[in-house]
Amino acid sequence: MEKPPSEVPATVEGAVDTTETVAEPVEPAPEKVRHARRNLVVLVFSNLLAGVGVASGAAVGALLAESLGGTSMAGLAQAVGVLAAAVASIPLATLAQVRGRRWALSLGYALSTVGALLIVTAAVVGQLVVLLVGLTLYGVANATNLQSRYAAADNVGSGTRARTMSIVLWSTTVGSVVGPNLAAPGAVLGSGFGVPDLGGPYLFSIVAYLLAGLLLAALYRDPAGSVAVASARTAVGQPGGQDDDARRAGPKRTGALAALRWAWAHPQARFAVVTTAVAHGVMIMVMVMTPVHMQHGGMSLQLVGIVISLHVLGMFAFSPVFGWLADRFGPLRVAVGGMALQGAAVALGFTAAALVPDSGAHAGHGATGPVLNTEVLTAVALVLLGLGWSACVIASSAVLASVAEPHVKLPLQGATDALMNYFGAGSAALAGPLLAWGGFQAVNSAGAILLVPAVVTVILAVRARPAP
Repeated sequence: MEKPPSEVPATVEGAVDTTETVAEPVEPAPEKVRHARRNLVVLVFSNLLAGVGVASGAAVGALLAESLGGTSMAGLAQAVGVLAAAVASIPLATLAQVRGRRWALSLGYALSTVGALLIVTAAVVGQLVVLLVGLTLYGVANATNLQSRYAAADNVGSGTRARTMSIVLWSTTVGSVVGPNLAAPGAVLGSGFGVPDLGGPYLFSIVAYLLAGLLLAALYRDPAGSVAVASARTAVGQPGGQDDDARRAGPKRTGALAALRWAWAHPQARFAVVTTAVAHGVMIMVMVMTPVHMQHGGMSLQLVGIVISLHVLGMFAFSPVFGWLADRFGPLRVAVGGMALQGAAVALGFTAAALVPDSGAHAGHGATGPVLNTEVLTAVALVLLGLGWSACVIASSAVLASVAEPHVKLPLQGATDALMNYFGAGSAALAGPLLAWGGFQAVNSAGAILLVPAVVTVILAVRARPAP
């Protein structure tokens, strides 16, 4: 007698480092996926537009919050956006399971468009509460951007999933570079509509999100046979789902917590979930405190901007390389390389902090010393930190995109993205007190400790593989 899905020992399919194999779901090879090429082009351009939308406002969000609510509100702008992305991840994945990726991604950008409109309104009327509501909806774009990589994986076979996801992720690079440079043009544009300077850049966000959502709604089509389409058909009682018997018996749903419990029981999936969250947490913790450390060391704001830009390039510019490596050599190897890069980053960051006189006590303002070495080490550390994040996230995403159990796949993706953002928000909150207590050395030491759970899960995943 055939085992029911819940009794199948494991459900990861395709060319991934895993012993957990079952029959693949009905996911056609790339050449047989209808609309696949158009879908991927649509995802790349929508991600590019959304990247512009996110980065346009990110450059001035804290300043706008400060102008309306004082200095204590400045940090709240980023925190609200991160938490909103975490909260939105699971509902968006649920909607993708019920109605398909097309409507989930389109709705995400529609909510972000409304958020940007509210932010502009808040800037005009000077209302902090309206601003916070707008920033909450605005943050949904980050969750939508992340889930677009899984939509890309739906359109290809297992042999090219990682590189396909990485290309969609790479398209964010353009937006991340262009967006911050729209602050000044946005202020000029806003003045023509009576919008204050700090609200003007969000006009670009409105247009970018609106176009991204319309592009997806008009041109993206969930590929026939994908988990999203099969789940949607099962949920609404249409024929052609993956399991007609299950459809007749009623839709089977898996919640986020149940999906995480399932992942915890399977070494490959557990590694993917933990590595995604940990890599993001380490990156956020070190990155958000780097500008403060650099200013404490007497470095210029111009240099701070250059270092952060290099970090962002490290996060996205080389993602296609890591995608190709994951497809060629397996996600586990790429993830181990990513952890090694992040380990090297925190080690260099610790060393850079040690070169600043009295850095632990924040007495380095204007101090003389080996500043050049500190600048170089800090820049290299931030680049390695971004590269490590890219390698870990792409490798882990490839495993999550290869989960074959249809009732677990999409909820697990949403739960992982939510956990990733919650972990990032917690790490950011912890970084400030750590910096105050022990300086940048303490921040990097904590980053190294955070890597330990990911290393453990990778070791367990490797040990679970069969002997050749």
